[in-house]
Amino acid sequence: MMKINFVAVLIATLVPMVLGFIWYHKNVFGKTWMEESGMTEEKAKGANMPLIFGLSFVFSFLLAFILQPAVIHQFAITSLFYKTPVEDVTSPEGALFKQIMDMFGHSWRTFKHGSLHGFIIGFFLVMPVFATNALFERRSFKYVAINVGYWIVALTIMGGIISCME
Repeated sequence: MMKINFVAVLIATLVPMVLGFIWYHKNVFGKTWMEESGMTEEKAKGANMPLIFGLSFVFSFLLAFILQPAVIHQFAITSLFYKTPVEDVTSPEGALFKQIMDMFGHSWRTFKHGSLHGFIIGFFLVMPVFATNALFERRSFKYVAINVGYWIVALTIMGGIISCME
């Protein structure tokens, strides 16, 4: 069975936080984001930053955790054998599972392939959800582009990390 790689998940968990420090820096998109979101220096200073960063870490962990089966095809193969004791290679199911994993267990486990899946998730899942909310909130295109761009880049990097770490 495929096991969760918690080292890869934890490393990927840090991506949105590190990228956020860069992406939302005043010299990158931070100034424009503040204008478009209505954020002010006073509001930012009054925030409970330990709570915000703590919850951001938890949410990033959840995202990285669910990305593993989304970017690694072998999780789908494992799901075919969910109700069978595949650890017993003497059983027909176990022998078949072992044969499949011996043939394809390392296929498509590259940074490039994982990045592709991360990008697809960002573009086809995050963007429509975020953009729909932004439409009803009457947010600007710049606001959507900055935030969705951030998540597409973050998920692209996270997917690459998770996919290539075995």
